[in-house]
Amino acid sequence: MLATSPAFKQNAAHAMADAGLQKALARTRPQFPAKRAAAVANLPEFEQLREIGKQIKNHTLTNLDFYLETFAANVERAGGHVHWCSTADDARAAVLNICQQAGARTVTKGKSMISEELGINQHLEAHDITPVETDLGEYILQLRDEPPSHIIAPAFHLNREDWEASFRKSHTDLPADRVFHERRDILTEARTRLREKFLAADVGITGANFLIAETGTSVIVTNEGNGDLTQTLPRVHIVLASIEKTVPTLEDTISLLRLLARSATGQDFSVYTTFSTGPRRADDVDGPAEYHVILLDNGRSAMMGTEFQDMLRCIRCAACLNHCPVYSTVGGHSYGWVYPGPMGSVLTPALIGVDQSALLPNASTFCGKCESVCPMKIPLPGMMRHWREKEFERHLTPATVRSGLAVWAWFARRPAVYRLATRAGMWTLGLLGRKKGKFTKLPLAGGWTEGRDLPAPEGETFFARYAREQRAGRA
Repeated sequence: MLATSPAFKQNAAHAMADAGLQKALARTRPQFPAKRAAAVANLPEFEQLREIGKQIKNHTLTNLDFYLETFAANVERAGGHVHWCSTADDARAAVLNICQQAGARTVTKGKSMISEELGINQHLEAHDITPVETDLGEYILQLRDEPPSHIIAPAFHLNREDWEASFRKSHTDLPADRVFHERRDILTEARTRLREKFLAADVGITGANFLIAETGTSVIVTNEGNGDLTQTLPRVHIVLASIEKTVPTLEDTISLLRLLARSATGQDFSVYTTFSTGPRRADDVDGPAEYHVILLDNGRSAMMGTEFQDMLRCIRCAACLNHCPVYSTVGGHSYGWVYPGPMGSVLTPALIGVDQSALLPNASTFCGKCESVCPMKIPLPGMMRHWREKEFERHLTPATVRSGLAVWAWFARRPAVYRLATRAGMWTLGLLGRKKGKFTKLPLAGGWTEGRDLPAPEGETFFARYAREQRAGRA
């Protein structure tokens, strides 16, 4: 997927001016937080479970080489194949080779953010293989030639009229005057179209929410039946997963599953939680003849042992997106790559480089809500600060920002001068803004006043008031 992260500001401005997007965001903004809050309230041990989940992932990452090797050995013991892929190019080549060996012309796909990271659809199409997205949200996005805007609700940004218009434009063999009375009609039309694709597919590709080391099992969590059809009907099943998806045991996986759905959609458990271990056995009634797991690194191992290792605990629940005031204002496409929101603001620089995504760690109010709701207790604001430091060290910040910080640093190292300057500055601004009570324009602060007014200061500075109250307290 082509990264437009360097254009975050322009993307965000476009998003805020998009009436359709703002309508969709306003409609859906409160839903996920409310559902999560209700689910958490009904599970008294949720906070204890968060700590357990954190420890499971920390232990796994500390011993990742062992658990990856254990997982691979158990996949092969069950009759499957593991493909170790250091880069996106390696993974794309592996997927293409499997499809070509199978003689595939049509490939069905379950929802997978890793496939977006790899650009699998475009790669298969370039080699005359037709990929078909089977998740309802991903299906409409494929018709519209758009990337996902959310990691669990990919068509989060669309309204019902967008769906209807896209179906009429794409399904031209159906009556043009057909009426979509309710959402169910849209679902029925999509199901009818996809059913024939499921039956025609030679290969099915899914992602994986977890990879269980002790059994060699891949796990997918969905609310639609498309994931099961994708991995059981075709002759070949390909699992795309990054290396940090590994979990030691089945028991550990169950603990994480108890966190995942509650954090993501407010459900106790998703409608479908599917475990796949190897290809079809002799006495199985269905399943693929071949089972392949693509294990992708693509920059993850470079995060190990760094200040960004905690990011690898992420279980892709999207709770941080759902509670982020920035994401809920500008939507996912503004972030300009596969992973949006707070988790994307940390992960994207690690995977494509901070030089290509320096604006993302700055796209935060640092309200801390993302960390407070993260089921894995990932310190997202702290890691965004680390990226800001690296951005500054590499001189990626604008010259005006760097010079402004230099001036502030000079004053900050001289407290007496700093306090004198702030008192003089506040007194001057208070005097100039007394009549209107606010500033709509200020020299050297155009970026601030362009989008908001600055209230005129009233009274003392914080330091002056604090000193006065301390003196009064001692008296």
